[in-house]
Amino acid sequence: MPWPSRKRDKGVVADKKEPDAKITKTEEETPDKEEEEKSTKPPAGSSKSGWKNWKKTKESDSGGEESKITYCHWLLKSEPESRLEKGVDVKFSIDDLKAQPNQTTFWDGVRNYQARNFLRAMKLGQQAFFYHSNCKEPGIVGIVKIVKEAYPDHTQFDQKDPHYDSSSRKENPKWSMVDVQFVRMTKRFIPLSEIKAHHLAHKADGGPLKNMMLFTRQRLSIQPLTQEEFDFVLSLEEEKPH
Repeated sequence: MPWPSRKRDKGVVADKKEPDAKITKTEEETPDKEEEEKSTKPPAGSSKSGWKNWKKTKESDSGGEESKITYCHWLLKSEPESRLEKGVDVKFSIDDLKAQPNQTTFWDGVRNYQARNFLRAMKLGQQAFFYHSNCKEPGIVGIVKIVKEAYPDHTQFDQKDPHYDSSSRKENPKWSMVDVQFVRMTKRFIPLSEIKAHHLAHKADGGPLKNMMLFTRQRLSIQPLTQEEFDFVLSLEEEKPH
């Protein structure tokens, strides 16, 4: 593939113009518990339901200590602007994805345990937002779908790759990746600033974006979405930008 290790997780930085995302440590330096989120429902397509139809879905965990939200969609961050990491340009925009054979590629380079577990939870056919990150104006530009479930990320064994991990063994690989395929561009660019405005409003009135991981765990490059979060964000493409 022409762009090795292009989907970055190690050393991820907060999106520009996002004051709430100022965190001093990288997600690689503060790995999360290896707690796998389960995904149980298939994608529902281009629903346009808003927060007034919001209905929270939870499932109890095996220990009964707390309930888990059901995630069935995803948000994948990638950098659309050139940036060298150990001499390799990690740029990969949605246009780069569209230029791939069959508009399909592997989503490699994830080096955070929680993000890795989210990759491993992805199911065939589920949809995800393609999010341009670490750029002048971050936000959602398109939709992709999972076309191959998690398998070992080959870049962890490549010493020339910026995401090489000398502690990973081929008999027991630490890191995984999935294959994604371009579905379509969103009808308009949905900027982070607009999504954040809804998130803040929903925190006050109980709307579906009140716990959106884009704002509660800003540094993760792989993020799950509930059906309600996905539906609401997708509905924004039908609205005129403010």
